[in-house]
Amino acid sequence: MAVQYDKRFPVRDAAAFKVEVQRWAAKIGVQPKRVQIQRMTTKWASCSPIGRICFNGDLLSEDAAFQQVVIVHELLHLLVPNHGKLFRSLMSAYVPEWEQVGGVRIVRLCRSRRSPII
Repeated sequence: MAVQYDKRFPVRDAAAFKVEVQRWAAKIGVQPKRVQIQRMTTKWASCSPIGRICFNGDLLSEDAAFQQVVIVHELLHLLVPNHGKLFRSLMSAYVPEWEQVGGVRIVRLCRSRRSPII
């Protein structure tokens, strides 16, 4: 079941953003080892093999719907390391409109990865 969010109110505060990440982590059933917000020049976020998730500070300036897509995308990598059918199915289950919301910006999310998400 998709988690509902208010598209009118994006999270602008780093601490509140981390709370939103933890809320989604609980819904998805994952536990990231560490969540941090930092300066990133080429990606919206990244997920390490040990479970550390880093989000680009610029994400706090984006709309709420796009924030949710990035959060869910990275949390799902704790379950599925690639962008295959299972990953895309889970994205659609949690954020049905993820492809429309992400659009061309999703490329930045997956830029350093070999397998395209769309």
